[in-house]
Amino acid sequence: MRLSEIHPFFYYARIEQKRFFRIIKNMKDRRYFAKRKSETNFHFTCKKHQSLLRRRLGDSDPILQENKIVNLTLASRQIDGIIIQPGEVFSFWKLVGKATRKKGYIEGMQLSRGEVKTGIGGGICQLANLLYWMVLHTPLTVVERHHHSFDPFPDEGRVLPFGSGASVFYNYVDFRFKNTTEYAFQIRVWVTDRHLKGAIFSNEDVEKSFHIEEREHQFYKKGGKTFRRNEIWRRTINKRTGDFEKEELLIKNNSEVKYEVMERQLVSAK
Repeated sequence: MRLSEIHPFFYYARIEQKRFFRIIKNMKDRRYFAKRKSETNFHFTCKKHQSLLRRRLGDSDPILQENKIVNLTLASRQIDGIIIQPGEVFSFWKLVGKATRKKGYIEGMQLSRGEVKTGIGGGICQLANLLYWMVLHTPLTVVERHHHSFDPFPDEGRVLPFGSGASVFYNYVDFRFKNTTEYAFQIRVWVTDRHLKGAIFSNEDVEKSFHIEEREHQFYKKGGKTFRRNEIWRRTINKRTGDFEKEELLIKNNSEVKYEVMERQLVSAK
């Protein structure tokens, strides 16, 4: 058993240690982080997406979803307009910063250590999910991405493949991507009455398009528990010629399911 599992003190001490180490590393790498913003959109659209702000999540308190909207609005303002030049790295936490009451963040839903909990700033992982999905449709290179080890809620209202999100926890569980291209990219994100919306623009027309596909999706039981697995693949197409260029496996998910799954949905474990 790890020391952090023996007593909450050791768990929180370990968190602060990890945060400190990340701060030190960020100081060394600070010249690479994207910082400049612009309210004028670049001319070429790479990807647009939106996600519902309110959908049923098990028996969770609806108030937490309203609180989440407050948190998403605050976090989105810190990212909206950011420009990622060639060689620069986008860091979710370097832009958003720590979510605190002083900044206006309130209690929202969080997924932590296999459980659904509440915490200040809860719900802003929806912003990381949106960003990750859009980035997958660009030539930007993801250099840090985390995913929850469990699936907490059924798919009601889900439009993206299972496991295609990004988990964030200040500051060492980050979502980062690097601009390894010759183009400059810009991110716009904003909150409406019903949706969290986003778009990625480029300063020149990107010659490739990217198509995301889910494969091998299954629910199965093992050791008395229910699990869910799938694969997320990406196909790259040359926009000028229409030719297929390559196909790659991006994500291989295998997570414990925390809700009831009907027997007819299950397959035999391999």
